[in-house]
Order: sequence, then structure tokens, then C-alpha cells
Amino acid sequence: MAVLSSARRVLPWACNGQALARVSGGALGTVRALCVATGRSGGGSLLQSRWRSSLPQLDPVDRSDEDSSGGDIDWDNLGFGLTPTDYMYVMRCPQADGGFARGELSRYGNVELSPSSGVLNYGQGLFEGLKAYRRADGAGYMLFRPEENARRMQAGAERMCMPAPSVEQFVHAVKQTVLANTRWVPPQGKGALYIRPLLIGSGAILGLAPAPEYTFMIYASPVGTYFKEGMSAIHLLVEEEFHRAMPGGTGGVKTITNYAPVLKAQMDAKSKGFADVLYLDSVHKRYVEEASSCNLFVLKGETVATPATAGTILPGITRRSIIELARDCGYQVEERLVSVDDLIGADEVFCTGTAVGVTPVSTVTYQGTRYEFRTGEDTLSRKLYNTLTSIQMGLAEDKKGWTVAID
Repeated sequence: MAVLSSARRVLPWACNGQALARVSGGALGTVRALCVATGRSGGGSLLQSRWRSSLPQLDPVDRSDEDSSGGDIDWDNLGFGLTPTDYMYVMRCPQADGGFARGELSRYGNVELSPSSGVLNYGQGLFEGLKAYRRADGAGYMLFRPEENARRMQAGAERMCMPAPSVEQFVHAVKQTVLANTRWVPPQGKGALYIRPLLIGSGAILGLAPAPEYTFMIYASPVGTYFKEGMSAIHLLVEEEFHRAMPGGTGGVKTITNYAPVLKAQMDAKSKGFADVLYLDSVHKRYVEEASSCNLFVLKGETVATPATAGTILPGITRRSIIELARDCGYQVEERLVSVDDLIGADEVFCTGTAVGVTPVSTVTYQGTRYEFRTGEDTLSRKLYNTLTSIQMGLAEDKKGWTVAID
């Protein structure tokens, strides 16, 4: 897999036998390699060698023309959209080697893949999402529980027959990506640097089988609030026709194949004025599972309930943190089946996730009837939001050891 960027570099290509590499000049260096296999036992595939490459190396880059403030970004109106940053992180793993080699930073840019790569043909891929925050004292940056993202990727990789980076490799790569893009970290209170790790089957494969090579990469983008409503409460629609996951499927891991199928229901709901949809279980069709990209909580009296993660629901890291914080506040928290009746009879409803944070739900519409819930400053969701974000941004003491400092 070759990385195309505006920085000139030489990418060594590895293959058995002789290799001839030609690098064309110009601002956008393009690498073409011709591998001539000689004396290989077993009659290896020339196509497979054609797409086998070493890690891109980062040459010294003149950054004197870079504006350390992050360019012309309007930090006060930063939504959840892609703003390309300066660098991304890449490392690779041939399946036969059984482990990832040391990764490297590269200029952010397009990537080249074989049209027969495992991710393009069979959806063999995973992603994660986490955020880096600028510390209020200006002394560095904060990550929130990155080791949990690493472990969740490892669990997903096992399900998808993929190798995964170690926890140490994952966290190191995240730190390097943040440090290479510090000018894109929003000012304190204006947002965060969203970090997107990807693990894909990049090797060429024709028959249905695990890819022969894998690539782990990370890119980043400054973001604000996820929903267009900003910090305001949102309106949700209970979806009855489409289902997000099924027992025995992949709903409990963060595979890329879980997300495109929800677009139809999500876009239909948005066209009717809803922010997102809530999915029901595919067996009984009466238990709420989660929204398209976030977990769900309901509050009734002094009891908080959230759907149990039993293979069809993604075990969110924010979800796990909110469960602990709610218990610290004296609430009883139950992880169990949450019926539609539990939902519409709740006092308060809110969603959680890395992208959405803790977002209050104003109404839920089910079978044509709209049900309203308590919102505002004097709510549990607001209290949990304030507690969580204070820890994430270093404004409150982290007694739980959740944050990781980047200096």
C-alpha cells in the first residue's frame, strides 16, 4: 500500500528476487515498482507481490510555512466534518509475519489499494474513534481511555480474522498522530481533535478468505458537536422496519460493515426532522438496542437502565464511563433488556458516545406518537456531561486514572 503525499520521499518496495523502483519527480512524488520474482518456491503470485510494499518513511519536511494556529478555522462554529490535517500514521502487517512492524508518520493524503484488497471486496475492516483535548493550562493534551479503544479493536479483529496492534502500539500511534497535528487541536472548550484509527485488509485476495496483508492507519480532524442541534436536546425515531444487528452477527464489534446499512433508515428519519433513529432487537422487535452511532440510557426515578451488550450492541467506552459516573452519583444502574415501554415511560433519556458525548433526548416518536422527556440544566445527563468533560479536558482531578497526558 503506497501513500501519496505532497512531501517528496523514496519508498522502498520489498519483494522476493529483484526489484526495480522508479520515483518520478515533481511536488507529488509517484512511486511505481516492478518486482521480478526469481527462484521462489511454491510459485508465488506476481499480483500479490505487486501490492506488497514497505512502510512509507517520513523525510524531514519544512514546516516553516505552517500556521501554528490551525489556519482559518472558525473554532466557534466547528461542526462534525472532515478538516484534513497535516499527518497520518501508518504501519503494516503481512499475515505470515504475525505482527505489526514499527509504524511511521506520513503526510496526510490519498492511499493506493489493490482493487482486489480484502477491505474493498469483503469489507474486512474495523475502525475506532477517540478524542484529544487541549489542556486548559496549555501544558499539553489529554486522551481519554485510549487503551480501551485498543482492546476493543483487538476484540473486533479476532471476530473479523485480522491481526491487531498491541495496546502499546495503538496508544503510541495515537500519541504520535496528535503530536504531529497539534496545531489542529481546538482551543479549550471549542471542541477536540477527533482521532480515527483504521485497521483494514489491504492485501490482494480473490477468493473469500482473510487478506494476506493488513494496514493500520490513523488520521485526525478537529471537530465540534456531532448533531446539528449542537448541545441542544435531540429528537429520535424508533425504527421498526430495519435492524442494525442480529444475534450471532457483528453488532458488538466496530466493523465498517455495520455502518452503511443504517444509512437508509437514518436518512429517512433526518428527512422527517429527526436527528437519528433507535433500533429494536431483530428477534422480538420490542427491545431498544442503540442508535446509529451511540448507546442509549433511560432514567426512571433513581434507576438508570441501558441495554445490555450481548453481541448486538457496541460496548461503548463512553457508555462504560457513564455507568461508573452514574453509580458514583448514587444512582442504581442496570444493564438489561430495555423495552419500548421502558423507553416511553422514562423520565429522562440520553445518548452517549465518543462523537456525541452525552446528548439529551427531548422526544422519541414511536408508531406515530411523540413522547417527551425532561431536559435542561437540572438533569442527570447534564450533570454527567459536566463531570465527564471536566475529566476529559483536565479541569477536574482524574481519580479513576482514565486520562493519558501528551506533553
